[in-house]
Amino acid sequence: MNSTEGPDFYIPMSNATGLVRSPHEYPQYYLAEPWVFSFLTIYMFFLILVGIPVNLFTLCVTVLHKNLRTPIYYMVVNMTMADLIVIVVSFPFTMHAAMHGYFVRGMVGCNFEGFFTVHGIQISLWSLVVLSVERFMVSCRPGIDIRFRRRFIVKGIGFSWLMAFSCSLPPLFEWSRYIPEGLQCSCGVDYYTLKPDIYNESFINYMFTVHFIIPLTVISLCFGRLLCMVNNDAISKNEQDASCLTVLLILGFFICWLPYASFGWHIFSNQGSAFSPIAMTLTSFFAKSSVLFIPLICICMDKQLRQCMVITLCLGKNPFEGKVGDSKTSDSSSGSAAPA
Repeated sequence: MNSTEGPDFYIPMSNATGLVRSPHEYPQYYLAEPWVFSFLTIYMFFLILVGIPVNLFTLCVTVLHKNLRTPIYYMVVNMTMADLIVIVVSFPFTMHAAMHGYFVRGMVGCNFEGFFTVHGIQISLWSLVVLSVERFMVSCRPGIDIRFRRRFIVKGIGFSWLMAFSCSLPPLFEWSRYIPEGLQCSCGVDYYTLKPDIYNESFINYMFTVHFIIPLTVISLCFGRLLCMVNNDAISKNEQDASCLTVLLILGFFICWLPYASFGWHIFSNQGSAFSPIAMTLTSFFAKSSVLFIPLICICMDKQLRQCMVITLCLGKNPFEGKVGDSKTSDSSSGSAAPA
């Protein structure tokens, strides 16, 4: 037996030595040295410390500036809001658990952390699906009405929240469950047990099919078209830049989350197999860094957003405007770069 299963936890370690304890009641220092938990605490503090101002500033700038009121920035706002929810609500629970070596807040804290993490991830994932489809439509019909695109994106934002709830809520109502994972200081959906009394197997199949395979398939089908748009002279420069940004956002998101999703599916498909709790923790905590990748990709790769940020920081003036010849580049359907 390579694991120990309790009523509300699963630890990938045999209890032959009698060391295993509930992660809701006792520190889990038998799984790793205390310094590992200290490192995870510092890492989560870093994500909170950097993630809140970066995401909040990105959100404020995209809302304030008229020339950023385009479909792609609507989705950037939606994903940024999702990241802020995860950082502000979920990450403090993770940091607190890592600080003490176990979930001090018990199952209530675990459910809270797991729900908001899954919800935020799913909003970002389905936002990228909607954005990919919108970019695909633009590639097929470059002259498509901007008002139609905006309505499509607004409906897509509502759709992304609806799909997120359809994945994050069921474990709170006993279709599957949230349990501590890895080193037992972060929570996620139970990939580890079949648990027939809460129909866990059916939920995991549902989640991977509807909330992973289908979004990945739609994005993959649109991806080739997006790459073609980037260097298509028949499409305007602004639309090419929007498609390039979409491609980078998709790549950044899946680079963060594919290792964790793949590991989770491997564990579920090979019930009872041995795996390292540290390996599961590494993929889980690396995935959490996506809350920084999305805004940083936008800031680093989107010249227009950077200019608006400089204007906001400098109270309406761009001190670099005279040095950069093309600093007034803006969307053809928008007004000036000044805040609305």
